[in-house]
Amino acid sequence: MLRALLQLQRESLVRQVDGVDEWDARRALVPSGTSLLRLVRHMAWVESRWVEERFAGKAPAIPDDAVGPDDTVAAALDAYRAGWARVDSVVESADLDDACRNAGQDDPPTLRWVLAHLLQETARHAGHADIIREQIDGEIDR
Repeated sequence: MLRALLQLQRESLVRQVDGVDEWDARRALVPSGTSLLRLVRHMAWVESRWVEERFAGKAPAIPDDAVGPDDTVAAALDAYRAGWARVDSVVESADLDDACRNAGQDDPPTLRWVLAHLLQETARHAGHADIIREQIDGEIDR
């Protein structure tokens, strides 16, 4: 259930960015400076950090979530989707009650907690993307 809901929210975020040109994807229409492109890069980073690094104890080459001058929507979406496959592979080979190996805590969270955290963070950022997309072109409920 957690994985299915997470995937639903991942796809929701991608739908908000789909069809937006490069200029609009970089536009920061809120005081925090958040853009659609930054949200996609951020979620790719968050998933890799929580599952590959903190849960699995791996040292993945995690690209930071800052938007550089050469970043594109297509590349960010491709990287985000590629991360899903890596993250899902780790999750499939583990038990939800397994604890994080590298969380930096005395009482590390379980994979179940990590997936619930990713679900809420992805849903929250998909909502942010929905608002930004509406500001860009009036599109809603993508």
